[in-house]
Amino acid sequence: MSQAPRIRTVLGCTLLVIALGAGAAGCGHSESNPLSAKPYDAAGQIAYNGPSGSAKADPDKPLEITARGGRGRITDVTAADAAGRYLAGELDGDGNRWHSTSPLVAGARYTVVVSTEDSDGAPGRRTLTFDTTAPKDTVNVEFGPDAGKYGVGQPITAELSKPVKDKAARSVVERALKVESTPSVEGAWYWVDDKKLHYRPKDYWPAHATVRATSRLEGVRIADKLYGGPAKPLKITTGDRIEAITDASSHYMTVKRNGEVINTIPVTTGKPGFSTRNGVKVVLGKQYYVRMRGETVGISAGSADAYDLPVYYATRVTWSGEYVHAAPWSVGSQGAENVSHGCTGMSTGNAAWFYETVNEGDIVKVVNSIGEDMTPFDNGFGDWNVDWDKWRKGSVLQADAKAGQSKLNSARLRPQV
Repeated sequence: MSQAPRIRTVLGCTLLVIALGAGAAGCGHSESNPLSAKPYDAAGQIAYNGPSGSAKADPDKPLEITARGGRGRITDVTAADAAGRYLAGELDGDGNRWHSTSPLVAGARYTVVVSTEDSDGAPGRRTLTFDTTAPKDTVNVEFGPDAGKYGVGQPITAELSKPVKDKAARSVVERALKVESTPSVEGAWYWVDDKKLHYRPKDYWPAHATVRATSRLEGVRIADKLYGGPAKPLKITTGDRIEAITDASSHYMTVKRNGEVINTIPVTTGKPGFSTRNGVKVVLGKQYYVRMRGETVGISAGSADAYDLPVYYATRVTWSGEYVHAAPWSVGSQGAENVSHGCTGMSTGNAAWFYETVNEGDIVKVVNSIGEDMTPFDNGFGDWNVDWDKWRKGSVLQADAKAGQSKLNSARLRPQV
């Protein structure tokens, strides 16, 4: 058998390797390749409209960088403040002009890196730094509640120092306010009014979660001449999932911990005319002793329904005065009929147990009462009585996203003609 073809193949492979080696060696020479050269100082190649010396830039004016005629072109621009917030911008197709497309942050220091190339393709670079003027009119943010441990029903609140009404301005605010939890859950902000937002998950927070609220609004332009102010970050944790469900028709409260029933308590709720509100409420606080008087809820002194009582182990669930508390005077009615003026009453022993078991942020739910429904925001935390779809509509960003998705789905379903 002839071996000639095999010899030719080996020789061909050897020549190919030599040729590739020569090519690789050629690529290793930096002298002939401008891309491998160290970037030159592009100071003479560009001009920008930023301040010079100790002067500060007006954050209401866009940043613009241009290439000096005939001296090369701009290939890239990155601009960011000291907090790591990047400034969006556009570079024209010829590399002659870059300009910012989002507002600068007020009271910030910017670092701008401009990359260029000359007519031979050699790279240049120039780094610019400047400060922007501090804002005169700001909206500060205060998160709530106070840092600490809460139940799984505790909403996060954000109180603004000034009203924000415009939809576009609200988008800026909402985009800058972040709530993150571990484990992660789906959630959204809801604009309660022009100065207050609430944040809650789709369902309750997970048990033993960590929740953090932060703001990146400081220095950000909200509206004309109005900027974001500072905000102290917030961290809370959750404990066990405690839920107390009161059935006003059966006159019993069932208490669960992490889904498991841990107690069933005979109770009395509001009598006709003073019926306890239906719905989910959140524990607002606890007081060992409260003096309860009928005048505080609109009952005239001296009337048949007037009262003035010392009350112990009082767990508050509404600002208008609804509590879960010890009611030794109604033990005979507990588990049988509703005789209170709206509170949920139980024996002193059961009230003491409940007082020690629940904490701020825990869930207290009333069902089958003939009373009105718990309102969402004006009488405590009734946030959970708003269904998720409606809650999302209270967020500017979520509502816009949902509307955009609906339009996209409609376009997909539209038959072609």
